[in-house]
Amino acid sequence: MTQTTEPAPLPVESFHRPARIHRAWFVAAVTFVTIIGAAAFRSLPGLLIDPLHLEYGWSRGTIGAAVSVNLALYGLTAPFAAALMDRFGIRRVVAVALTVIALGSGLTVWMTSAWQLLLCWGVLVGLGSGSMALAFAATVTNRWFTERRGLVSGILTAASASGQLIFLPLLSWMVEEYDWRPAAVTVALAALAVVPFVWLLLRDHPADVGLRPYGAPAFVPGPEPVRGAARRAVTVLLSAARTGPFWLLAGTFAICGASTNGLVQTHFVPAAHDHGMPVTAAASLLAVVGVFDVAGTVASGWFTDRFEPRRLLAVYYALRGVALLFLPMLLAPAVHPPMVFFIVFYGLDWVATVPPTLALCRAHYGEDSAIVFGWVLASHQVGAAAVAWLGGVARDALGSYDVVWYASGALCAAAALMALVIRRGPAATARAVA
Repeated sequence: MTQTTEPAPLPVESFHRPARIHRAWFVAAVTFVTIIGAAAFRSLPGLLIDPLHLEYGWSRGTIGAAVSVNLALYGLTAPFAAALMDRFGIRRVVAVALTVIALGSGLTVWMTSAWQLLLCWGVLVGLGSGSMALAFAATVTNRWFTERRGLVSGILTAASASGQLIFLPLLSWMVEEYDWRPAAVTVALAALAVVPFVWLLLRDHPADVGLRPYGAPAFVPGPEPVRGAARRAVTVLLSAARTGPFWLLAGTFAICGASTNGLVQTHFVPAAHDHGMPVTAAASLLAVVGVFDVAGTVASGWFTDRFEPRRLLAVYYALRGVALLFLPMLLAPAVHPPMVFFIVFYGLDWVATVPPTLALCRAHYGEDSAIVFGWVLASHQVGAAAVAWLGGVARDALGSYDVVWYASGALCAAAALMALVIRRGPAATARAVA
């Protein structure tokens, strides 16, 4: 009697004809569009400072405090959002986050007191945007891609700048020609418009559609839902906090946030307006930052796949610091070629720091890298929040932003030195030995 053995069952993808384009790229495209739609809210705070100051008489420090709460919650929510995505899935978390953003932005139309600005724009939009933070891009990249992670993380990071490019000129025109309220409603509608795309087209894991991750040698089963999302986020933080690279990454990224979201994105338009530049012209310059940010971030992802990430970070921060030191001399009533050069240069460097920072998190923290990056991103937003508030306070006290530009340039020089101190991760060391 001959004994026969049944063949092992094949993964679901074995029964499908291989596609020319892996579905991971379509998921990345949906993620890109989602982040673009959600980026509208990030274009608005810098445009609201002068209109709210004129209409309600609130100080720039008070308005900056609301932006500060927004930025801080954006960062502090991110690590918990990454853990929630592991528990409930990417689609559910992102769809709820977009709805909260729309609610917070829409309610600002009826506010009459500063505490309502803090609640709507600071708390609600901050919590919603934190769940749509770069931890979303990191989770999608880690689940759907084994190869080209640097490139994909660069593209998804650039999506936020693309949203700024699309919405900033439109919102500045609305604020100038009509009022800030139509701009707030536009942000709410843009966030809601993306929800159907997320729910219908996004998938949580390649295994959900019977595929292996892009570049993976074998089929990877989908992860089981992880309970205790908040506990896991805190546990990962406590574990990472016992390592030196975490504090260096958190410190450099805090300076990154201070010199981008906190300073330039929040205060560039009112600072340029102080020198006589029209608001629409200043907003258009920030939109140009968004154009070159896309190119710079995608290029940074490509470089990250080929060069040592910590050295890339040192170069990026050093160049950013030099640019900020020259900015006070470039502000004028009209846009001159040196200012255009600054905008192009700063745009290329805006969030070019994200792909190498993500790569260092993966090298040091492996499967927990998305949550660790969420905490690193929290430091980014805490730095941004501090400068968003301090920049407004400095403007109220000194009548100028010059001291803030110089201080941020010095901080960027410190970040360049900190990046060089970060040691290689185990994965990078193994590749170097090989």
